[in-house]
Formats: sequence, C-alpha cells, structure tokens
Amino acid sequence: MSGPEPPSETSGPDAPTWPTQPTYSNLGEVRAQLLPSKACHPRTSGRPPTDSEPMPPPLPKKTLARTQSLPTHRARGSSPAPAGQPRRPFLGSHSVDESQAGNDRPWASHPPVEPHFHLLNSPLGLAWHDLHFPEARHTMLEARQLEGLHTVHARLQARLLGGHPGPCQPGHGFRLLDSSPCVESGDALYYRLVRVGGETWHMLAAKVPKPGAEEPHPWGLELQASLAPHFNLQGLCGLVPEGTLPNVTWRGPVVLVAEVPERTVTQWLSEVGRRPRPAEFPWVVALLLLQLSSALEHLEAQGAALVELRPENLLLAAPRGCAATGPPRLLLADFGRVHPRPLGPPGAHAQQLSRLLRVLLGPAAPSATPLAAGLETLAAQLARSRPSAAQTRAALQTLLWGPGPELHRQGAPLGPWLRVGRALLVLHLAERAAAGVVPGLEDWLCCEYLAGATEASLGHALALLWD
Repeated sequence: MSGPEPPSETSGPDAPTWPTQPTYSNLGEVRAQLLPSKACHPRTSGRPPTDSEPMPPPLPKKTLARTQSLPTHRARGSSPAPAGQPRRPFLGSHSVDESQAGNDRPWASHPPVEPHFHLLNSPLGLAWHDLHFPEARHTMLEARQLEGLHTVHARLQARLLGGHPGPCQPGHGFRLLDSSPCVESGDALYYRLVRVGGETWHMLAAKVPKPGAEEPHPWGLELQASLAPHFNLQGLCGLVPEGTLPNVTWRGPVVLVAEVPERTVTQWLSEVGRRPRPAEFPWVVALLLLQLSSALEHLEAQGAALVELRPENLLLAAPRGCAATGPPRLLLADFGRVHPRPLGPPGAHAQQLSRLLRVLLGPAAPSATPLAAGLETLAAQLARSRPSAAQTRAALQTLLWGPGPELHRQGAPLGPWLRVGRALLVLHLAERAAAGVVPGLEDWLCCEYLAGATEASLGHALALLWD
C-alpha cells in the first residue's frame, strides 16, 4: 500500500468551546477565479533571425493536473490559527493521496461553479428600459440574491457532506489507532481505525456493542444500512471481519461508521456543568436541537420513529473543514431503538424533544436571555401541541435567526422581513469572503434557512411559538 502514512494519534480539546459571540450570517467563502495566463512570445526587432542570432530555446511545457478531494480547514487567503489554539489535522473521515499531501488550498468535491454575476452590459434578465422602474429592479435583485444563497448553500453542503468513505471492498486493509475507545456511548464503544485501499485511506470508527447492552431492533438497523448519507444520521461503511485486527478486546465482526465521534451529549453536558455556563450556551443548545430535529424529520419521512431518545447515544463530532471553536455536529446513532412509526397525527418525537430540551437548558432562569426564554416556550409548546420534527425545526430556525415575536404580535407582513434578511446575509457573505473567514456549520444552517423560507413557513413557525 503506497498511500501516505496515517497519523498515530489526533489531539482534541478537553472541553467544548464557543465563539466570542454568536453570529448568523458569516457565510463567506472566497470564490476566486484563476484566469489563464497569456502565452509568452519572444520579442523581435522586426527582422528575421540570422545564424549569429540563434532563436531562444522553446519554453518547457507544463501539464496541470486537477485533484478533487475533501476540503481542508483553510480557505484561500485565510489567516493562520491564533497562537495557542490547537489545530485539528483530521476531522471525521478523510481520503488523501500523494498529490494532495501538503496542499493547503481549499478542495472541492466537484469542479468549481462559475459565479452567477453579470455586468450591466451582459444579460440581466432585465431590459434597459426596465431599469427606470423600481419594482423591476427590486424583483431582479431579489431573484439574484436568492440564487446566490442557493449556490453558497450547495457549495457549503458539498464541503460538509462530501468525501463519504463508501463501503468496504476486498483488498482493504485496517489498522487500529488506539487500544482504548475514543468514546463510550450508552450501548457501544467506538475505536478509531484507518482503512487503507490503494493510495487512499480513511479514518473511521469501529462501533463495538457493550457487553450486556440491550438487543437492537433489526428493523432499525436495516433502515440505517439503506439510508443515503445524511449530515445528522450516523452512516455505515461495512464490517471489519473477525481476525482482521490482532489483539483487540472484542470478538466477531464489528460495524464501521463514517464519522469518528468525540463525545456524547451526556458527556458534553457533564463537561459544561463543571464551570459557569457562558452566555452563548442557549445558542449552542438551539443549534444542537436544530440538528437533532433534522435527523428526526428524515426518520419521520421514512415512516420511522425513535422510541426512546437517550442523550448518552447522541454523538458529537467536529464538522469537516470547520474551525475547532465552532458548534459541533450532532449524529443520531441509536438505530437499534428505531421502529416503524405508528399511524396517526405527526409529533411522534415531540414529547421526547421537550424533555431533552429541558435537560439541556438545566435550571437556568428562563428569562436569562431572549433565546433561552424562547427555548423554554418551545419546550412547553412541544409538550402541548406535539408538532412534527419538521415544524420543530422551523420553530428553532425562527428562534435563532428571526423574525422575533414582535412582528407576529403586530401582524406585520413577513415578506419584507424575509427579503431584507436575505439581502443582509448576502452582504455578510461578501464581508466574510473579503476577510478570508472560513465559513462553518452555523453559516450553512443559516443559509439553508433563509434560502428555503417562505412567508407561509415563517407564519406557521411564529404561530407555533407565540399563539
């Protein structure tokens, strides 16, 4: 196997951290274009060369090769990490080859998309005489802003979800990185290992059932194996055959999962409880619950339901290519407790989400911050109204990024707010891109919200929260 030598260990933070203050629209990504250089020609004086003036030697030919792989942590033009902040060379699963080693440029999972920007002398979808009419100008600008948000969201999604390791194949080799588990969940132990095939390798995790753990429901495990990759659902990559890894503490084949977890939600809460909770704590709670609602929404769409939501089986991992100080990625891994969803109205997970939200918020006063107060209101509404996971996710998006309850109480139209919000987000994208800031998970989630929201969806979310 000629692939690069994988690391023997990876350092991680001892406790979760948060940004100095929450932001909602730092979605900048530099989309620089590399223009082809003009061919060089030797200058002549207008007369043909003679024997005494030999022609200069021809320029050497250079072949450019494009490599596609996973993104790194740094974007073009980004500043180095602050002094004293540890770097994480490997976040989740990775695939590299020799041509990618030591390359710090941002990699894309597909060829770069040309920016959707046109000058006034190019087609704008707007005739010249229409430029004199404000309504026509506003319609064109709103359409272009929405198109830009969709483009940025798609590019961020390709970075965060790209590079799935795929299933195991004959000839793959395996190497255990640690003799002790990196995470212990409620019913499984997770061990870091490397899968090598040809010139590529992936860091994965072996999911070993704990002795005495409850027998998993086979229907849920079959569903997990059949699902396409989802950002908040644990993905499978196959099995490690028995006898492949020497000197291991388990027997029989074990499941390989695509993302290496760092801790469980229960462990995270324990770490946070050892010190005063920062002001941003409700913000992180809302982002975690937003991701969990997305996972449960996907299960509900498959006709499935999680019969018991256990924080010790909710995993946290670092998103690919994001700063270590950003919010973590939440993974629902407890498919052994996933059953077919019973017939009836939606809201199979509402009661469980309400209880989990109260556990995450803890005994803090509900009026500590407006967001904390909104989350307390949502917990009560979940227990009373029992909305679906999709409705819960929409309510959390509204609490995180607006609009607030004032617009709902005043009965103000929501269309202008949505259009202004999109315009402000586009401005923030440009400011962040100019500063070389690498966009993160929160940016992607905010862009997903504003790009997909409608006046009707905003109205339903506000009614769930404040009616």
